[in-house]
Amino acid sequence: MLIRRPPDLRTADITDERLYWNRREFLRAAGLGAAGVGAALGGVLPPAALARGAGADEDELTPYEDITRYNNYYEFGTDKEDPARHAAGLRTRPWTVDVGGEVKRPATYDLDDLIKGLTPEERVYRHRCVEAWSMVVPWMGIPLGKLVDRLEPTSRARYVEFTTLLDPQQMPGQRRAILDWPYVEALRLDEARHPLTLLVTGLYGKPLPNQNGAPLRLVVPWKYGFKGGKSIVRIRFTERQPVTTWNLAAPDEYGFYANVNPDVDHPRWSQSRERRIGELFKRKTLPFNGYAGQVASLYAGMDLRKNF
Repeated sequence: MLIRRPPDLRTADITDERLYWNRREFLRAAGLGAAGVGAALGGVLPPAALARGAGADEDELTPYEDITRYNNYYEFGTDKEDPARHAAGLRTRPWTVDVGGEVKRPATYDLDDLIKGLTPEERVYRHRCVEAWSMVVPWMGIPLGKLVDRLEPTSRARYVEFTTLLDPQQMPGQRRAILDWPYVEALRLDEARHPLTLLVTGLYGKPLPNQNGAPLRLVVPWKYGFKGGKSIVRIRFTERQPVTTWNLAAPDEYGFYANVNPDVDHPRWSQSRERRIGELFKRKTLPFNGYAGQVASLYAGMDLRKNF
């Protein structure tokens, strides 16, 4: 029998990873052990991480295995298990991001140079995300607004467009005309600058897995999951609203804004209730995915049925 001793014995070997991270975040949020525990755990949990403000069961983290084995990433196939099956060989280094349009610092940046000094890797942003199901994910990355400010959009910039990798050799789903490749998504500039909007480089304290959008993806937690472009290679600032992939493919089903709204049904199903991964029964869908207090002011005066 093999008996492990430190430093060979990892915390994950003796504690369920989800429970470890829940406890870790609680200690940071409570400000416990500033001299000892605080130093070991890294930075303070940001306000965005606790934005849900719901009960404990609402905040329970989704297991790492579920997050990484069951997700949408059509570039690797349309089945929920396809990304985990087919994404392992994706080459994520070296990686460059082309920045252009209405911006004062256009260039083709190496990813590490682009986010250098902006990525607080010890910081956990605990966001609830919705696709055809919902989950609570401890993302790691940076508020997109920090990068936007660094790149200095011009006064004409109103939107930010994100284009993802086009490489059918590495991405077998792109060999089929499922969508008009490459995948394109966009946000209004004020949405991009909101502190809840993230550029993600990791989850559960690990580098972002290929099947979840490595090495760089977008997360906008008050919107449906298709807004979160994965494996981003281009960022463009525009004056006019960009044409986005799903809005182009099915404009009656997928609007530009994609805000979580229980009062606006998809043409083929109700969106008033949702299913959390691992749960048998559905729960009530919350406006803006429960972040209304933080983001509803972005859409003041808008008809959210028309601008869905």
